[in-house]
Amino acid sequence: MTAMNEQVQRTMENLRKHRYDVLYVETKEEVVPVVRDMIPEGALVGSGGSLSLTECGVMDLLRSGKYSYLDRFGKDISPEEREDIGHKAHSAEFFLCSSNAVTEDGCLYNVDGNSNRITSIVYGPKKVIMVVSVNKIVETIEDAIYRVKSYVAPKNCARAGMKTYCATEGICMALKLKEKPGLTEGCDSPGRSCCNHLVSTHQRVPDRITVILVDEPLGI
Repeated sequence: MTAMNEQVQRTMENLRKHRYDVLYVETKEEVVPVVRDMIPEGALVGSGGSLSLTECGVMDLLRSGKYSYLDRFGKDISPEEREDIGHKAHSAEFFLCSSNAVTEDGCLYNVDGNSNRITSIVYGPKKVIMVVSVNKIVETIEDAIYRVKSYVAPKNCARAGMKTYCATEGICMALKLKEKPGLTEGCDSPGRSCCNHLVSTHQRVPDRITVILVDEPLGI
């Protein structure tokens, strides 16, 4: 067993101070057993689009037939059906996703285009489970903003085939204009993915959100 580094320990302590439930695993293979123990069979479950969930096997678990999974990503799902499923996920018992960044002082930072993910994080599902690799831990919210503009948004937009500045240039246009752009600065593209910004701090409902920190790289 490897020793947990000080940054991860500090982040976990501060997340708990903000009333998040926090778990730590060393490898992605440990994630599925943890999630399986948390979700009873037959539960109504929704999820965000997440490479982290795919890479650690959680998406396969959700589609295993053990749960009533609201799957927005099926091959034959129409845009209208996908939107309807997204709305239904707000009434799910469990919602699974990742986070774009976690700050050392215990905040979660997430940016969405359609925003079904961040709305479910904020309100609706009884329980939110986030699978987050420790490489997404940053020192401050400013660092989290930079991480999204310099890395997350360009990668996600390129992966989704979006015709945005960041998808073609590999960096948010706001970073071309200034070293430290504001939270909402960016392009005016119709396909922009940075439409709504969520900073989650101290939680009114303790342990509603569980953050599973994974000590190896996952997702973007």
